[in-house]
Amino acid sequence: MWSEDTSFVFRISLEAQFPDDYEGPHDEHAWLREWELQIKPVLIKNLFETLREYPAWKAHVRNRGKSPTEEIEVAMTRDFSTAP
Repeated sequence: MWSEDTSFVFRISLEAQFPDDYEGPHDEHAWLREWELQIKPVLIKNLFETLREYPAWKAHVRNRGKSPTEEIEVAMTRDFSTAP
């Protein structure tokens, strides 16, 4: 079977800024926990809800060996090998 592919990167960089008198991670990275536990799950849920609006495309999370705290890859497939 013939197969073609390409990739698109949507990168989100996280940064926390603190005042000049800040003396280290006394908050134990609460800002990062907020991202991991509140924001990221909603973002992924909304992404997949949007992708399901296009039934000709199938989407799934693909694990390439990186931790999901570092990277989540979404694989999109459109199969032209079957009749419409």
